[in-house]
Amino acid sequence: MKINLLYIKMSQKIGRGTWIDKVADQIIKREKKLNRKTEIIRVESGLGASGIPHVGSMGDAVRAFGVKKALVDRGYKAELITYADDMDGLRKIPEGLPETLKKYLGFPVSEIPDPFNTHDSYGEHMSSMLKNALDLVEVEYTHESGTKAYKNGVLNNQIIKILENSELIGEKISDMLGQEKFQNILPYYPICNNCNRLYVAQSYEYKNKEKKILYRCKDTEIGRSILKGCGYDGEVDVTKGRGKLSWKGEFAARWAALDIRFEAYGKDIEDSVRINDWISNNILDYFHPHHIRYELFLNKSGKKISKSIGNVLTPQIWLKYGSTKSLLLLMFKRISGTRNIDVEDIPKYMDEYDVLEDTYFMKTKIENKDKLDRLKGLYEYVNKLEKQDQIEQHVPYNLLVQLCKIAPKNNVKKYVLSKLDDYKMINKITDDLESRIEFCSNWSSDFKQSQTNNLELNKQEKSALEKLIIIISESENAEDIQNGIFNISKEFNITPKIFFSLLYNILINSNKGPRIGPYIIDIGKETVIERIKAIIQ
Repeated sequence: MKINLLYIKMSQKIGRGTWIDKVADQIIKREKKLNRKTEIIRVESGLGASGIPHVGSMGDAVRAFGVKKALVDRGYKAELITYADDMDGLRKIPEGLPETLKKYLGFPVSEIPDPFNTHDSYGEHMSSMLKNALDLVEVEYTHESGTKAYKNGVLNNQIIKILENSELIGEKISDMLGQEKFQNILPYYPICNNCNRLYVAQSYEYKNKEKKILYRCKDTEIGRSILKGCGYDGEVDVTKGRGKLSWKGEFAARWAALDIRFEAYGKDIEDSVRINDWISNNILDYFHPHHIRYELFLNKSGKKISKSIGNVLTPQIWLKYGSTKSLLLLMFKRISGTRNIDVEDIPKYMDEYDVLEDTYFMKTKIENKDKLDRLKGLYEYVNKLEKQDQIEQHVPYNLLVQLCKIAPKNNVKKYVLSKLDDYKMINKITDDLESRIEFCSNWSSDFKQSQTNNLELNKQEKSALEKLIIIISESENAEDIQNGIFNISKEFNITPKIFFSLLYNILINSNKGPRIGPYIIDIGKETVIERIKAIIQ
């Protein structure tokens, strides 16, 4: 009996059954256990401002937004804080940006001129790109600039406590991480009053009464390069915003100052989070936020997507070829495990959203109730918990791409809509359908046909496809091709449904599609024969 009760308890659905609901539940239980007030629960996402934001950068904020929505859904008031680290110093020039930035290495990015001449600073430009992406997907957030936080004294109390305990913190960093750096310098980087650089101005003494740091500007290793110091000896008032805490302390400072209860982190900064948790708990008397660790997005070569090495898939690029919902699906689908992401994945996520919507409206059957609940919950979060009353018309992405490719360049939308009507695939023209055609038109202009699914064919299927090549090449019209496909399926003892599904996968990467005879004539018999040959080789 005990085992059965335990099973029942463990199998109970939390919220909508997604990882987002589980995290929100963990936060609520933890806050109650800590006996903290929950009039408002703040979640945070750090925004890097030193390079062009990519989908991974956006993922941190979008996932935090999902958790915020789950908390509100549970009856709590919640707020997402996006904190731009625009006091960070420029460590290297990101790939593709002008070499003229070299003279600003070490400068806070908020004090570097914008190389694109559209914003007041380099840092503001980069932050604005990520804020723009969040606005495009209608994520609600409160933005906090690190530069303004320092200048307005938001972190002053925390800075002072950290500097008063810098010796203890240095020892703890050495014990926990094996890094002895902060046993020799303080965990605070002044901006040199002479050369205006961070990192080179190394602080060696804190005068508590005056709230001042004494520093010496000297050569410093940044990554694999040496950043030259100017040799200046100076001092800064730490309450005036002319410097910043190191990462081994700054996270903790802003958690305490902004009352942050949740922040996820990538595994690449796990060590920094560990020491910040300790500082928050033991130095700042603020119990650190609840965390979850997420894996990173990688490009197709397995390398981390990075704003500094130029392999950037930006949210803006994604939204040129795919919907906001497909991008939110990428973010909300799961939190654990690395994912290899490339622009070529956008069609897959567009079609996957359609499948998810079919599942939600019970057009696709899922026998496993837990899985069904989880997929329905995922659909609801992708739609930001806004009620969806009806299902959209689903046309496979690659079908639209191929129609856009053969459409007259001056009238793509009208041509595609007329063909979909001929194929009996639509019953009305909607905003969603017109948007999809625009995405696919952009794709068809910029890319070749998406790679065909990796299909494993048996001998029978290969023989049937070889016969189909002959039928297509000899047929004069769509009806002959359509009848020929039925005859081949009968000849090779393959059910028509399976054979048609195989052809749709070859031609448009989908299990379903238009009436195939007319479609083959429309896109060209030679094109179809070429694709079939590529599969059976």
